[in-house]
Amino acid sequence: MKIAIFGHSGSGKSTLGAFLGELYGAPVLHLDVIAFEEGWKRREMAESRALAQQFMEQDSWIIEGNYRGMAWETRVEEADQLIYMNFPRLTCLKRAWKRYRTYRGRTRESIAPGCPEKLDGEFVFWILWQGRTPRRLARFRKTVKQYQDKTVVLKNQRQLDAFMEQAKKERMQQERM
Repeated sequence: MKIAIFGHSGSGKSTLGAFLGELYGAPVLHLDVIAFEEGWKRREMAESRALAQQFMEQDSWIIEGNYRGMAWETRVEEADQLIYMNFPRLTCLKRAWKRYRTYRGRTRESIAPGCPEKLDGEFVFWILWQGRTPRRLARFRKTVKQYQDKTVVLKNQRQLDAFMEQAKKERMQQERM
């Protein structure tokens, strides 16, 4: 099973990736882990791309994150399932705020070591505007259209909860066989 999760910051990509990784027993790559080095310093894109491509050599994987420069085309092509987290801006901001309150001053497992959780003006601007430029949205829409037969679009928490519940039921049925 190969799953690529993409979408807006604060939509729950990391949480869903961890859930699916545990459910399917598949390794999970949070792209933020390979995008940054300690102190929120950006890693060289060529190195990040090589790490992503090396991870994709496995028989199964779950990759969450966007990063066009980290083998985006290969990721979406090779994935058995694509999940687009298309939550509204204010929902994403609220979720990012909740995450910040939970992890403030600490580094969560879905980010590079030495990068403590933050919610500054730059990140708020990213969540509300910069991460949703027409160009970025067009790439997401193009991917959904091109791979509509293997793409699930989740727009809110109710849909996410239903998706996770259905995945659990299907997994239980597979294990019974």
